[in-house]
Amino acid sequence: MKKVFLNAMLVAFIGFTTVSCKNEAKNETKANDAEEVVEATEEAQTFMIDAANSKIDWVGSKPSENHTGTLMVKEGKFSTMGEDLESGTVVIDMTSITVTDLEGDQKASLEGHLKGTTEGKEDHFFNVEKHPEATFEITKLTEKDGKNWLSGNLTLKGTSKNVEIPVTYSMNDDQSTLKIESEPFTIDRTDWNVNYGSKSVFDDLKDKFVNDEIEITFMLQAKKA
Repeated sequence: MKKVFLNAMLVAFIGFTTVSCKNEAKNETKANDAEEVVEATEEAQTFMIDAANSKIDWVGSKPSENHTGTLMVKEGKFSTMGEDLESGTVVIDMTSITVTDLEGDQKASLEGHLKGTTEGKEDHFFNVEKHPEATFEITKLTEKDGKNWLSGNLTLKGTSKNVEIPVTYSMNDDQSTLKIESEPFTIDRTDWNVNYGSKSVFDDLKDKFVNDEIEITFMLQAKKA
């Protein structure tokens, strides 16, 4: 009997640990007031974003399930001094929101809801007809805790907030291609007034809520102009 009890406790502990790790926020950002954007110097080298070889992945969740998807980069550019990243702007095509974990009618339904193309649900999430683009503009690059942290103004649904993201960046051997990759990080969507299903905004949702945090990972590739 004692052995059965200990086994049950062990299973419960493993289950609790698994859930805790699964729900642990990854590089949770803090949205601050927008800051002054860094301007490129005359001596800087310009790199134009290769949209076809860049990608943004996202994960959204609610108590019962997660959904995954992608966003396409529309255009943008970066400036460097030597091998150091100096400034940059990324334009995101919000009309390209795609859900990758569903198929058929379920996929189309969730994509329509997120984009706001479903009648009566236009402003639940991103309302891409009114706000077809989002932008990220670099304000600062710092090094701390052995990582590069890229600060920038993220403008989404007409609201600009400054966030700090852990990134790595590198150039190929002939310095003709620049690659910038992020670690997974989270933003709180309600900071940009994306409030649908948020229990931090609405009091009567019980277990019918959508988590505020959206996990994002990106890889951006740019070619020397």
